[in-house]
Amino acid sequence: MIKKKDLPKISEKFSFQNEGLYRKVCGLKDSHLKDLEIFLKIEIIPRGNSLILNGYQESITYAIQFFQHLEENFKNRPDKEDFDAFDIHYLIKSREEGQPWNPTEKILNNFKGKPIFPKTSNQQKFVESLIKNLISIAVGPAGTGKTFLSIAVACRMLQNGEVERLVLTRPAVEAGESLGFLPGDMVQKVDPYLRPIYDALNDCLGHEKVQVLTSLNKIEIAPIAFMRGRTLSNSFIILDEAQNCTSMQLKMILTRLGKNSRMAISGDVTQIDLANGKSGFEKVSIALRNIPEIGIIHLDKEDITRHPLIEAIVNRLESI
Repeated sequence: MIKKKDLPKISEKFSFQNEGLYRKVCGLKDSHLKDLEIFLKIEIIPRGNSLILNGYQESITYAIQFFQHLEENFKNRPDKEDFDAFDIHYLIKSREEGQPWNPTEKILNNFKGKPIFPKTSNQQKFVESLIKNLISIAVGPAGTGKTFLSIAVACRMLQNGEVERLVLTRPAVEAGESLGFLPGDMVQKVDPYLRPIYDALNDCLGHEKVQVLTSLNKIEIAPIAFMRGRTLSNSFIILDEAQNCTSMQLKMILTRLGKNSRMAISGDVTQIDLANGKSGFEKVSIALRNIPEIGIIHLDKEDITRHPLIEAIVNRLESI
């Protein structure tokens, strides 16, 4: 029986049809090639718009198939400008698991005209739930797109006239430090806690449009404590940082849902900032399983779409 180490190594060249994809594959100062060499078990040398692949025949054949898959995926993506290192790493993972990933229909174009898409299959499931179900609950770590995707779908529904306003809320719980007394009216007091939601809104609609829609009460900022007794109809309600809600608060917000409304609830059970640590988010998520028109989506480390370092941080801190 011939052992692999006794087989001759060969050299093949793969030429990219798209120069932009070639640059993205190589990365700044060829920083991505090391990861690809480890994944593909070959040596890679960049040359012009081509890669010289050195290794055993089996590995070279697989590498060429992978780069062909990468090119086909890139060619079919409307969001070519946003194709980045995360997409390449995610394609590697999906290829390893035998579940090739291709982006589907865009959510909307942002204020700069750039299309917004889910970047992973779990994110796609969450978007589908937001569109299909009356209530969608996303459970997952930081950076998995829970808030941003909720905002993007809500903005799309607002633009299409499917809802009349967005209602944004989250518990006013400080993350491990006391900010003391905050001056101003209700919106100004809650504003620091809602900054991630504002950031996502500004990314989707632009700062000026967000200001206009807020002044017209098309976008409403309401701390969760002020939601009691209301019925929210024709609205898209977004509750962020739900892991910092008690069971009673979650029950209260869930029962605010009115006619022709949608609700998105998202949280990370590893980031509970409540003083007593008694979050109701996980308990409520479990209790609401298998109810029609309620979708519960679990995102994980593979769905983290921020800087690649974030996934490494989450992995390492899980063991503490």
